[in-house]
Amino acid sequence: MKLIDRLLLISLVVVFLLGGLLLFTYDIIKIDWISFMEIQPSFKPMENPLPVPADSIPVEGPAFIPGMGAPVNPIESDEVSLIRGAQLFNINCSHCHGAAGHGDGPIALYLVKRKPADLTSQAIQTKSDGALFLTISNGIPGSMPALNENLSVRDRWDVVNFIHSLKP
Repeated sequence: MKLIDRLLLISLVVVFLLGGLLLFTYDIIKIDWISFMEIQPSFKPMENPLPVPADSIPVEGPAFIPGMGAPVNPIESDEVSLIRGAQLFNINCSHCHGAAGHGDGPIALYLVKRKPADLTSQAIQTKSDGALFLTISNGIPGSMPALNENLSVRDRWDVVNFIHSLKP
């Protein structure tokens, strides 16, 4: 065999092997390897979470004890609390409740089933601090998300103080 024929034969073998390798590399022929994450057992976030251990206290301290009624506001409604509450309200609440708390935020237009509450209304302003705290913490199923993971206990009390400062 001539040198050119050998080079041609070797290059054809190399091209054939590389072509076969590319078939597997680009998932033209799919091989499920055991190490692929898609075939391993997985869980969705908060799917079957473990129960809270008995007599445990959250890292931030006890916010409220379930079954003991609405908690009492430990944060004084001073200037610092109202400023912090206004900032947190603008970040977390104003997109639904509006900047002034009238329930006319930019997202409120798209909420069809239940509109955001007017926080300056008599019904909201007469609620206790603890009732507002629990609503902010736990949300309202189907209409308002729970903010207990977004806001610390202190932050939620500051928002409660700010909501009570919104007068009609």
